[in-house]
Order: sequence, then structure tokens, then C-alpha cells
Amino acid sequence: MQPYNSASIKQIFQSFNKLNVLVIGDVMIDAYMWGNVNRISPEAPVPVVSISKKETRLGGAANVALNLQTMGANPILCSLIGDDEGSKIFFNLLKKQKLTNKGIFKSKSRITTIKTRVIGGNYQMLRVDEEVETPINTKETELLTSQIKRLVVSEKVDVIIFEDYDKGCITPELIKNIVAFAKQKNIPIVVDPKKKNFLAYAGVTLFKPNLKELKEGLKVDFDHNNIKELEKIASGFIKKQNIGTLLITLSEKGIYTHNSKTKALIPAHIRNISDVSGAGDTVISVAALCLALNLSPALTATLANLAGGLVCEKVGVVPIDKKQLLEEAVRLMLGNSE
Repeated sequence: MQPYNSASIKQIFQSFNKLNVLVIGDVMIDAYMWGNVNRISPEAPVPVVSISKKETRLGGAANVALNLQTMGANPILCSLIGDDEGSKIFFNLLKKQKLTNKGIFKSKSRITTIKTRVIGGNYQMLRVDEEVETPINTKETELLTSQIKRLVVSEKVDVIIFEDYDKGCITPELIKNIVAFAKQKNIPIVVDPKKKNFLAYAGVTLFKPNLKELKEGLKVDFDHNNIKELEKIASGFIKKQNIGTLLITLSEKGIYTHNSKTKALIPAHIRNISDVSGAGDTVISVAALCLALNLSPALTATLANLAGGLVCEKVGVVPIDKKQLLEEAVRLMLGNSE
């Protein structure tokens, strides 16, 4: 139970630079149309956004890769996208960000997911989604599984992240095979779940749902403000699923971490919230890096919570700023004990 000092926190952040992280999941393109709102449409009672700028960014599991990259780690993305115009945009964005495409496959039976956000001023007015949500087929699952196994070995992967957006890239068969393979190799697995595969992630190292996902995944409702009730739900879930650590994000209330040794609610810090988009991607990225370094659950939750809060101050889906996170960590954690 030692206090952290500036040097020890900086050393942790420096250690992130040596980590190789495999990210499996639904990748997408986040498209933005920025403009101003000065009038209401005469055709319908809706605002007219006068577009001044358009932009495309990496999103979904690819935003997790961006967060890992900005934290200094080496991310390797594994996913399936469409064989379409969207895929060309996606590969160009990977190239621009200097991210490898060796784990990305194209499928003629799918389309590349694109989420277009229309932003008037600093507020999101509308989102338009282009996507398919059907699971990838058996052949595609086998292809992706084989490539993941090859990359885990060739890239000397330190931690694996499942970034599940329920778009079909992650199947129960893929999960089962990779979890078993990772256990053989003694590689920790971190999961950011969604509803469909919620109970398929048995035996993983760290499982990070938000409150809504936990309630929907377990098909239960409970008073999350009652810490004893939250502990009871968490204990039962961990035992049933054979999970190492459960990390539950609680929006403005912070983050709750629970395993056999630690039960702690880490409060959120007061922020000027602009946009919560992508906050979960940031939380899972920082948590995975902490886990790869075998940091304590309390410190892992604290840094992940801090990172998630910081990106909420930015408009749109943006990765964490490592320098800003380090400065905040040093400022807020000096003298705090583990």
C-alpha cells in the first residue's frame, strides 16, 4: 500500500511504450459534418446545419487502437470490413495514422461501417449509420481466428482486447478459440462488451461493461447507488463467468472495480462534459495497458477513470492525450495510496 510519487507515475507511463496490444473487434469510420445553425427549415421543424467542414476518423475498435498508439503502445488491429469505397477510406486512415493493416480482411458480403455525425456549433444534431450487424460466417471466423493466432506469436503480444460493438465481427466461436489460445500463452484478455456476446466471454482477465450493458447483459435491474447491491451483482457475475476483474463504468459516478482482493468505487472528477462519444474506448485502452504491466486493480481503475473523463471534455470521438493524462495523474494522485 505505497503512495505514488511523480517519478513512479512517470515510470508507469514510460513503460506503456514497450507494450504490443492486439485489438479484436468491430472497426468503423467516424465521419463528421461540422457547421453552424442559424435557422429552422421551412420544410419541417428541424434545424438547418450549414456545413463548413467534413472529416473522417478511425472509429470503433480502431479508435481503441488510436488510444493505445497515443499512449505509446503498439496496437495491432484485427477485424473484417466491407470490400467497398468505405474500405478504401479506412485503409487510407490506417496508413495516415501509421497503423498496420495486416490483421484487417475485406469481405464482399459486408459493408464497412460508417457513422456520420452532423454537428451544429459544438452540439451533435444527428447521426446517420451505414452498417450490417449480421455475424461473420464460419469461413470468415476461421480466417480471422488463424490470423489472430499468428499475430499473437509474431508480434509478441502482451495483452488482447476484445472491442465488441455488436456489428458481427466477434462471434462466440471466435471468442472461445482466442480465449483458450491466450490462456495457453499466458496472455491477459480485456473485454469491452455489448449485449449479444455478453455471456460468451467466460474466463477472461478483465471485463468492462458500463452500467446499462451490465443490466441488459444480465437481464436484471438493481439500485446501483446501493454499493452492497452492486457488490452482490458483481460477485455473482465474476463467479459465474470465471472472470478475474470486473470493471464497471458508472458515468458521472465514476468507476467500480471488483475482484477477489479489491472492491472499490473510484469517484469521477468534475468535468465540463462536451461529448461522451468514445470514452469507453479510452477507458478500455488504458485499463488494458495497466493490466499488461500487472498494476493493481485500484490504480488501473483510477487511471482508466481519469482518462475516460478527460476525453469527454472534447467534441467527437478523439483519443486520449498522454501528456495531459500524465499531468492530471501526477496532480491528483500524489500522496494517494494504492
